[in-house]
Amino acid sequence: MKFFIDTADVAEIREALSLGILDGVTTNPTLVARTGRPFKDVILEICRLVPGPVSAEVVSTNAEGMIREGRELASWAPNIVVKVPLTPEGLKAIRVLSREGIRVNTTLVFQPLQALLAAKAGAAYVSPFVGRLDDVAGYGMRLVADILEIFRHYGYTTEVIVASVRHPMHVLEAARLGAHIVTMPFAVMMQVVKHPLTDVGLARFLEDWQKVPEKPF
Repeated sequence: MKFFIDTADVAEIREALSLGILDGVTTNPTLVARTGRPFKDVILEICRLVPGPVSAEVVSTNAEGMIREGRELASWAPNIVVKVPLTPEGLKAIRVLSREGIRVNTTLVFQPLQALLAAKAGAAYVSPFVGRLDDVAGYGMRLVADILEIFRHYGYTTEVIVASVRHPMHVLEAARLGAHIVTMPFAVMMQVVKHPLTDVGLARFLEDWQKVPEKPF
């Protein structure tokens, strides 16, 4: 399973890269707005840092605008993936952009048939939002399981990005289901890395190390 980070914070991306586990980045207008920096500057810096896919989102609500913005975004760097919302207009844009060889990440997917439609339209990725479904008493990971099952039945190569991840259990369940990618905030990534028993064990080893005579280093 590939690990993406869901952020536009370059410092977080640098730290995630240093861990040697980062495969890509997803952004959205909210995340970029938090940086207080010009949109294009942020996206281009991320693309220079990360060799893998970097998702950048269109903001138009009609197909014509999405297509125009998608072409512009794709021209900035070869690793940009255009994020398009799953709406009727979005499907029209996905069809056109994908046929032009532009990779599309379909965002705001909340039910399996939406994912199927995106795959049929040619999307490279679909992003089911598991946390937001959980927030309204849904079952986000069931959505992921259903999408993966449908894609297997019909041989779609569209990859599933588990998005709106709230905690490490979302990551674990995504891995157990065989999801292709999980994108998570930096804080969740650190929760995945760390464990209190690891910290306790390390502290004990270091304490005992102090008792070793004639240390070589």
